[in-house]
Amino acid sequence: MSVLLEVRNLSRAFGERAVVQDLSLDIHHGEIFGLLGPNGAGKSTTMSMITGLLSADSGSVSIDGIPVTPDAIAVRKRLGFVPQDLAIYPDLSASENLAFFGRLYRIPADQLRDRISEALELTGLSDRSSDEAGTFSGGMKRRLNFAAAILHRPALLILDEPTVGVDPQSRSHLLDCVRHLQSAGTAVIYASHYMEEVQAICSRVAIIDHGQLLVCGTMDELLAAIPGEVCVRISGHPLADLESEDGVAIRTDGETTVYSILMGSELAGEDVNRSVTRLLNAANDQAADVLSIRTLEPNLERLFLNLTGTSLRD
Repeated sequence: MSVLLEVRNLSRAFGERAVVQDLSLDIHHGEIFGLLGPNGAGKSTTMSMITGLLSADSGSVSIDGIPVTPDAIAVRKRLGFVPQDLAIYPDLSASENLAFFGRLYRIPADQLRDRISEALELTGLSDRSSDEAGTFSGGMKRRLNFAAAILHRPALLILDEPTVGVDPQSRSHLLDCVRHLQSAGTAVIYASHYMEEVQAICSRVAIIDHGQLLVCGTMDELLAAIPGEVCVRISGHPLADLESEDGVAIRTDGETTVYSILMGSELAGEDVNRSVTRLLNAANDQAADVLSIRTLEPNLERLFLNLTGTSLRD
């Protein structure tokens, strides 16, 4: 796939605080690209600079080689943006909302009616087209927000937490809408805190924190960096003669002990089986209760927490 969006050495500070630092990304035509980071990591600032809503202190953004700047109206017409905060008018009907945004996009009148019909059909709102948006459920409002961003058929659609606070049916429908746009050649930047969504829908993912790029790669590349894990929780203190073993981490958790056996590290295959068997036999011999056994598969959430930490961000 050819490159659609080029972000080069992008930086932005507010006062003395650097929010985005020397960030570079490439996004290809027809690609769904995940953008992840904790609260305050710089995701929203990055997306605002990509759309031209916010100027960068340094660096550049271009779409098909054309620079994106606050006054570059022609190139910004190739962008669609679904903000985290709803950008619809509750006193207008669904069709009236879309007609308003369509006129802002300067879609010709002879095309706008069909575009509105297509957007309502795609988002499952055709039967509520005449109802005021203020009467919609949270999921329906999110779908209308989405519909408003695709009327002009953008080459790049930026989604900032598009499924936050919606019901499972609306979430599933919105993900199907994203896949439909990708199949038609639209590139998508998908920013979300729902890791399972990103893992299911994105071909590549970037994780940023403190404005800096931590990792970027395909899902297979990223998940290869984190091993699977077998966690055995037993009652009481660590078992005698099992305090140390390659590939096994031990931690106490109140009145229990957790043994984490890492797959794909020093232990693999039969070694993992032997380690689990030895642990269970020792627990039996020492009259320790086995409280739980869990297998943790490599996933995006574990990688994210390993890279960005587990402390709360406000």
